[in-house]
Amino acid sequence: MEKVEKIWLTEDAVWIKTADGKEACEKFKDYPRLKYATKEQLSNYEADDYGLHWEDLDEDLSFEGFFDKQETTDLYKLFISHPELNVSAVARRMGISQSLMAQYISGKKKPSNERLDLILNTIHHIGLELISVKPRPEYPAFEETAIPAVAEG
Repeated sequence: MEKVEKIWLTEDAVWIKTADGKEACEKFKDYPRLKYATKEQLSNYEADDYGLHWEDLDEDLSFEGFFDKQETTDLYKLFISHPELNVSAVARRMGISQSLMAQYISGKKKPSNERLDLILNTIHHIGLELISVKPRPEYPAFEETAIPAVAEG
């Protein structure tokens, strides 16, 4: 990977420029934690030789990924569609490193069927734990405050 010389933010993306003049961007809309972040949160990132990290948002983008576009994996789609799932926390529950989990999600490494089952079962168990939380009677039920469904047409 070429050295990144410049990093800048626009209204809808983060851009990089390498020493050899190549430019690439990642759209905020593709990352829910970035999509819903404030301008202040977006500008509060750290960069190293490998990528960008938003500590407050628990989001990382590798510079390599700006240029190496791959087909998204089912795990990627799962974590993107549920940004409340914390990749690091799921990896810790499973006893694997966050970087290995990130490689599974990005498609850099393919988990065995057993490992994939363990990942999905771990997420399912988290869901069961959340379902077991009982609402407090003095607060309205979720259904009363939920966003209404859009009629199909």
